[in-house]
Amino acid sequence: MATPSNPGPHPSPHAPTIDLPANACDAHCHIFGPTDRFPYAPDRTFTPPEAPLADLQKRHDLLGFRRAVIVQSAAHGADHASLVAALDEGAGRYRGVALIRPETSPAEVARLHEAGVRGARLHFTPHLGPAPSPETIEAIIALVRPHGWHIALHVAGEGIAEHEDFVRSLPLPVVIDHMARVDLRRGLESPAVTALRRLLDTGRVWVKLSGADRLATAPPDMGDSAALARLLTSSAPERVVWGTDFPHPNTHGFVPDDGDLVDLLTEVAPTAAQRHRLLVDNPTECFDFPG
Repeated sequence: MATPSNPGPHPSPHAPTIDLPANACDAHCHIFGPTDRFPYAPDRTFTPPEAPLADLQKRHDLLGFRRAVIVQSAAHGADHASLVAALDEGAGRYRGVALIRPETSPAEVARLHEAGVRGARLHFTPHLGPAPSPETIEAIIALVRPHGWHIALHVAGEGIAEHEDFVRSLPLPVVIDHMARVDLRRGLESPAVTALRRLLDTGRVWVKLSGADRLATAPPDMGDSAALARLLTSSAPERVVWGTDFPHPNTHGFVPDDGDLVDLLTEVAPTAAQRHRLLVDNPTECFDFPG
């Protein structure tokens, strides 16, 4: 059995120094458990501490988020019971991103869509298991395409440059998680950052300005991550969204204060109008929230 990735309770953040707009959306977060009701997958590659929906809601109440996109974790695998329960409780407040497999039935995909799922996530990160094969990707696209879902792409390092042609070939909108987890030690003109900006230029690709702590080269200073987020925002202000990544699974060493992450928005989107676009208008369009 995999051991906890960042064991122990999730520390309480400080309240942000800025007020977020009404219906602000945390576009990337997770829930884990409670495992007595929603057990982890037996074949999981990591075992996170529990972080049930009540914990997420408490965090969002402090930070100022009304809406959220809850991303199914590999720790729960293809069992979406906890995600569907959260979507039902949210009653339109939440959207979901699922982990679909070729053997998932069309009826199950339809059920997930009705609950509020709007995307299927593909992992190209070794710590979460082997990358999907072309045949697997083709089968997943066939399942979700009738519902107009997006493909959420999780890559790291030079992955976005290596998979640029693949991203362009996808017949669905693409949402790239965590600013593609590029290696910022290579600067803002690296092949990965350049590929990410080219993909934004296609008009079919969105980028989540999440995971600033994961990209930072000298944490707890996240200035270089904020600089990348600012660059991407200036490149395509209408196709970027923002997320906390709470509760920061598979984080080793530095775990950010979510209040600090929110305060970084003053560097990424300095004006109230820019923050409204980033936190309200863009996620409403990207994830099909009620208008």
